Amino acid sequence: MRAIWKGAVSFGLVSVPVKLYSATESHDVSFRQVHATDGGRIKYQRVCSIDGEEVAYADIAKGFETEDGEMVVLTDDDLADLPTTSSREIAVEKFVPTEQIDPMLLDKCYYLEPEKSGAKPYALLRQALLDADRMAVVTVAIRNRTTIAVLRVRDDTIVMQTMLWPDEIRTPDFSVEPGEVKDSEMKMATMLVETLAGDFDASEFTDEYSEAVKAVVTAKIEGGEVERTPPSTKTSGEVVDLLAALQRSVQQAKAGRGETVDEDEDEKPATKTPAKKAAAKKSSAKKAPAKKAAAKKSAAKKTTTKKSAAKKAQAKKAS
Repeated sequence: MRAIWKGAVSFGLVSVPVKLYSATESHDVSFRQVHATDGGRIKYQRVCSIDGEEVAYADIAKGFETEDGEMVVLTDDDLADLPTTSSREIAVEKFVPTEQIDPMLLDKCYYLEPEKSGAKPYALLRQALLDADRMAVVTVAIRNRTTIAVLRVRDDTIVMQTMLWPDEIRTPDFSVEPGEVKDSEMKMATMLVETLAGDFDASEFTDEYSEAVKAVVTAKIEGGEVERTPPSTKTSGEVVDLLAALQRSVQQAKAGRGETVDEDEDEKPATKTPAKKAAAKKSSAKKAPAKKAAAKKSAAKKTTTKKSAAKKAQAKKAS
């Protein structure tokens, strides 16, 4: 077991440093909701009941619904002003007779283990509870909320059991009418009670439903009736949009390098060959304008030479 809380039991001027352990665990059978045809697990989305849109976890707030159906939204600032405590003290308020604690008030159960320095006062408190046949009513803060609890002894260990608040116990809204009971019927009922009288032994009782479910599951496994569910290949819309954006980016990058883009083909790393071809095209494109410019200059020089020669010839004839 792993300690879930550390603190100290204080009664009077005595302090007992202790560790807190969960004393119970659920062995109830739990089922998954799955798709009957392939065994895939069913997933749920957080959808707003007003606009029908899926709500991101970051946009979810705490709301308190009033009796007339109005919803009051609470912010982090509202919750910050609530009375909370992080005290690590289990404060004994009073020691009360055991019979005064209604079992209906009892809730979750925890074991208290003493720290090494608290072994002696722990033993003192344990023996005092046994000798007085009383429970210690305490207040304790668990998960920043103060609650009431009782300390009692189970075997050689002090157990802390949290309690429900009095207004959490419901009052039945029906009444049971006392019926007429004959003496003969009362004698027979008393005889039945005496016949079934005995001491309680928890090991005599088993969870037959849980055992039966496990037997059915085991039989199906041994018979090969198991759905081997493959991992889901579907993704959310946000991821799909991101993937599409990445694919378009790759296509644009290829087009920018002069590569042929096929939108239907799987995206693969670009090879060096298309890059070389693109470079060759760019190089030849650069050389072509240069050759054209050189040809124009050469033609211009030839034209100028012919004109000057014609002028000289005309000047000689005139002279």
